[in-house]
Parts: sequence; structure tokens; C-alpha cells
Amino acid sequence: MLTDKKFNDLAEKYNVAAPRYTSYPTMPYWDIDSFNAEAWKQSVKLSFLESNEKEGISLYVHLPFCESLCTYCGCNTRITKNHQVEIPYILAVLKEWEMYRELLDEIPVIREIHLGGGTPTFFSAENLNLLIYGLLDNALVHPKAEFSFEAHPANTTDAHLQTLYNLGFRRLSLGIQDFDPRVQFIIHREQSFEQVQHVTEMARQIGYTSINYDLIYGLPLQTMEGLADTIHKVAELMPERIAFYSYAHVPWIKPGQRRFTELDLPNTHDKSKLYEIGRSLLKGYGYIEVGMDHFALPGDELCLAQHTGNLHRNFMGYTTQHTQLLIGLGVSSISDSLYAFGQNVKVVEDYLELVNKGEFPVFKGHILTDEDLIIRKHILNIMCKGGTTWNYHLKGSPSLFDAMERLQPLADDGLIEVNSLALKVTPKGTRFLRNICMTLDARLWADKPTTQLFSMAV
Repeated sequence: MLTDKKFNDLAEKYNVAAPRYTSYPTMPYWDIDSFNAEAWKQSVKLSFLESNEKEGISLYVHLPFCESLCTYCGCNTRITKNHQVEIPYILAVLKEWEMYRELLDEIPVIREIHLGGGTPTFFSAENLNLLIYGLLDNALVHPKAEFSFEAHPANTTDAHLQTLYNLGFRRLSLGIQDFDPRVQFIIHREQSFEQVQHVTEMARQIGYTSINYDLIYGLPLQTMEGLADTIHKVAELMPERIAFYSYAHVPWIKPGQRRFTELDLPNTHDKSKLYEIGRSLLKGYGYIEVGMDHFALPGDELCLAQHTGNLHRNFMGYTTQHTQLLIGLGVSSISDSLYAFGQNVKVVEDYLELVNKGEFPVFKGHILTDEDLIIRKHILNIMCKGGTTWNYHLKGSPSLFDAMERLQPLADDGLIEVNSLALKVTPKGTRFLRNICMTLDARLWADKPTTQLFSMAV
């Protein structure tokens, strides 16, 4: 077991800017010059033909609107109290989906739908009903389909819960972050324990089978006592899953984070302590670590997927659903066809204009090379399975061969066990998955950033 001093030494050493590896290559290293809409559409058609009948496809719908700005947030949002924006936006999403449908030669099998934001519960229950009915029209639902949505505890109504349940949703994710009033005030994200309790209990009463809480450590003004109190309150309700994220301070990307300064944030030592306290408390309440930053109760499917080796990771985070094709709908959404990534335009007005003209709103992306596909596979294995087997790739990929030298210091520090056959993450190394994956990131090492592109790893 690591002593506080040894862990702090490792935290200081590995607290570098690092990607979260929801994709490889990571977005700053996409080869945009080689990307075009026609190549993207062809990759979607190929992936669909290969995988739809066997496993189905996933849909992510980005619903960007929020009534107020949460200053910690790194998502693409549009702040407004004008709910007249709902119908035009939903109609555009459905029109974009229809354009994808026209590419496909058979009826799509929907394996996964996730509504993210923004604040999906900004939309009325009636309008969400319109959206989901439109997505499922002339489509088949896979027998093992999972539908989930993100929600703000302060504006999620019983009607939201019942309507989405009737449409097949069984998973709900509540953004909580911290119950400390001082923290909630400075990050402009306020909801009471009673609101969270009501939504949780109502969802269970209706029949939802898995509820996730998002918690963040490293927030401004956050204290050890306050975080511990938050987790004790969370344990009163025992959600099936908890995402316990590190706060990503990127004010050069998200100016809203300039509401506070670095002086309001915990230093590396204190942030590590926050994580260790949270982790210890969650494990004490019976939660099991899943991948990176996630915890689940032993009976939850996320925990079972890790145990059986079926855990998967995509732009939505960890999931039990592994589909080759993920189509992102809505402003700024990212799609993944396995062979390529594509991202939609980031401004709502631009998105509406393009879609209403009948044009795909994808404005940038990346066509994966053979080497990209190899490295992506190993990074995904490390993130989801805690290790990887090199197979023949080590000899066939100069980039992986070069990575072996970069892996050695991590092995010396006890974070991994590695040889010419395989890599295995040690229990100590699970805290440093981003650092481990970064050693394999051939594009990053070939073109080291001169400015900070990513949040800090610890």
C-alpha cells in the first residue's frame, strides 16, 4: 500500500497535461486536411454494413441549451431562458438523422441512445417525446438496447422521468458535483440534497434500473470535509454508479472558468488527497472501481462488464454497449465509424442553417490510418481492461516499438508490468491510466504541443 509521501511523489511526477483518451487520435491531432464530407459518409456506410445486423448502432444526441452557465463546465452549451428554441432544434436533429438514414441500405438497429448536453431536461417532456419518437420511427430497437440521459436535479420533473421511461429509457445520470453550498455558489451549479433525493426516489419508483451521479474533485473552494460530507449524503441514496471526475481547468477554452482563479483551486497535493479521500469513502460504501474515474455497485452492469472483459469506452465515457458505429446528432456532436471521426459545427445557428439546407453539418474529422487503428486498440484495452496483449503489432508498428522505451520509467515506478508480449496495469497504476496511454500516443510524441492542450492528469 502506498504511503502518503510516496503517492504524493508520484502525483507530482505524473501531474502533466494529458488527454482523457475518449478517442485516438485525440482531437487536437486529427488530420483535418485529409478529411472531407464524402470520405466521412463512405466510412459511415461501410461501418453500418459491417455492424448493424450483428450489433446495432449507437446514437448520441447533443442538447446544448442551459438556463444558466455552470462555470466549471467544459461542454458546448448555449445559455438561454427562451424555450422557443426547442422545436426548431429538435426538427433539425431529426432532419440530420434522416440524412444519415438516406445513406444506409437497411433499417437501422438502435442499440444505444444517450441524450447529453447542455441540459437535456431543459427540453419539455413533450418535446423529448417528439425527439425520441422521431429517432425510432422506421428503426428497430435491439433487444439489449440501453437508453440513457443526463439531467439537472433542479429542473428534472416527474413528467420527464415518466415520459422517457415510457420510451425505453432505464438509465439516468444526475450532475451533482458537490453539495457544499460554497462550492455550488462559485461554480454556479446549485441544487439541494432534497431535489436530488426526490428525482432519485421517483426514478426508482417508476422503474429506472441504474442511476449515476456525477461528482467532481478539485473544484474551487472544495475542502476535504466538504467532499466527505457530499459522499456521505450520496451514500444515503446509493446510486448504482458514480463518475468521480477530476476537474479540468481549461480557461483558455472555457472563459466561464475565469469566474475564479488558480488560487481558488486545490494544489496538486490537496487535489490528490481529495481523490484519495473520495475513493476510500466510496470503496468503504461498497463501490468498486471501474476503469478510470468510475465506481459501481457490484451488481451493476458496468461492474459486471469490467469483470467479464466487455467494458467499452467512447465519447460518452464507459459503457457496456460496444457498437462499431456511433452517430452523433446535434451541434458539436462527435461521431465514430471506427474508420473515421467526424464532428459537427459548434454554433447552433450554423448547425441549423446547414441542416435545413440539406447539408451534413460535419465540419472536421479524421480518417484513421492502419497505425492509428492499432494504437487505438491498445489504448482502448488499457482504459477498459487494465492491460493489452501486443500480438504481432509490436514488430509491425515502429511507433509501438518506440513506446516500449517510454514505458520503462512507469514500470520502474510500479505502475505497469510490461514485456514484449503484453502490458498489465498494476493496482497502483490505475490512478495513472492517462499517463500510461500517453506513452503509446504516437501522434503526440511526433508533434509535442508548444501550448497546453489538455487538462492535468492528476
